[in-house]
Order: sequence, then structure tokens, then C-alpha cells
Amino acid sequence: MTTRTTATSATGATGATGATNTTTGLTSGTTTTTPPSVQEQVADLAAAHIRPWQDGYLKDRSPEVAALARLRRGAGREAGELPDLWSLINTDPLHAPAPGTRPLSEQELVSAENALHAALTLWAFHQQSRGTPMHRRHTREQPGGLGAAVRRLMPADAVDEPARKRLVRAGTAPDLVILAQRLRDIVALLRREDIPLDYALLAGQLYVWQWPDGPAAVRRRWGRSFHEQRRPRSAAPDDTTTQDTDKDAS
Repeated sequence: MTTRTTATSATGATGATGATNTTTGLTSGTTTTTPPSVQEQVADLAAAHIRPWQDGYLKDRSPEVAALARLRRGAGREAGELPDLWSLINTDPLHAPAPGTRPLSEQELVSAENALHAALTLWAFHQQSRGTPMHRRHTREQPGGLGAAVRRLMPADAVDEPARKRLVRAGTAPDLVILAQRLRDIVALLRREDIPLDYALLAGQLYVWQWPDGPAAVRRRWGRSFHEQRRPRSAAPDDTTTQDTDKDAS
């Protein structure tokens, strides 16, 4: 995975929400749709990959079970290191921009591909032998960020220092490869407790991570997410224990 240091926007946001009069500074009533940022494109593409894989895996369909086994082998490794994954993670949408969006630069493409690889392979590791979805989209009522997930590992009325330190250690990773390896350790704990994570959200954050000031921005978001999760683990509506299966022991 290649970390870029060019001073470019981490989100890659473009477009405007209205036409501004340069004399008065007022915005006219005519509005335009803001194209999705690169971060949002990465998040959406991650979700589009995971949805059918997760559905098929939970229904014990052989193609999806095999796909997850292939993906897991890439967890914590550089994007492109395993040729077996080249045909599995489809990045074509990043190379063919949707109407209203600009083509991505080479640096943006590399960072987007790195983020997708890391998020999808971590999800496959998380989903292994779990009978409920380990990817769940973030909502205000059910925070799905990394910080919130780590907080759910802890008692409702206390902070578990070893778990908190794992989150802090991930936040201080020197590059994306080391970050993915440290996240894998956290995901192992989440998997054991059947605590889901929003992997689309994570994919977008891993994209941001690779840009100047990106790690600091992502660390702040993880910190806020940690404090968003206040409910005891036993009160979470989706916190059910599933039995291990041997369908993907590979």
C-alpha cells in the first residue's frame, strides 16, 4: 500500500451547492447537486462489494464462502500483493467516473484501491464463522464507527485499558500496512464478541488516512465515535451470540 504525501484534499470533494454572487457574497436560489467526494465513492464501493458477499455467506452459498476465504488471506497485506484478489475486488467504478464527477488522479486511485483492499479483507476476517452480519451501517441510534465498536468491548461503567490502548496504538500506526495489521488485532476482539462495524465508513476513513493531516483527522473521528457509544453491551439490539461454524476453516 502506498502512502501519498501530496498536499491534496483528503476527501477529494468537488462541486458546489449553489451559485454565489461574487459582489454580494449571497447564494442564489439555483442549486446544484454536489458530486460525491472520493472518500464517499470509496465508502459506497466498499458497501456495494460487501452487501452481496455478506448476504451469500450468511446463506451458506459456496461462491461467497470461497470469496471470503480468498479475501481473508489479504488481511494486513499490501494491495496488489496477492494476484488472486485482482479479479475479486472490482475497482472499475473508480476508473470510470459517474456523470458529474471528475476523473480521479493517479494518487487518488492508488489511495482508494489501498483503502478498499484493507477494509474488505478486514471485513472478511471479521465475518469468518459468524452467523450474523459483521458489516452494519452506522446510524445515530446504533453507532458503527471503530471507536464505538471498541467501546462496546468494555463494561458500561468502566474503560478497559487494554482495549483502549489497542485503539490508540492503531491510531499511531506509521503507515497503512501497519494500521491494517493493528486493526486486524482489534477486529479479532470484535469478532469474538459478535460486535459489528461499518466497513464502508472505515474504508472512507482509510482513504483519508493516506493524505496529509489525514491520520490526525481519522484519529479525532475515532475518538468521537468512542464517546458516541454509551449503551451497555447487553442492551444493544443486535448483540447476539452466534455459534462458530466450520464452513470457512480455510
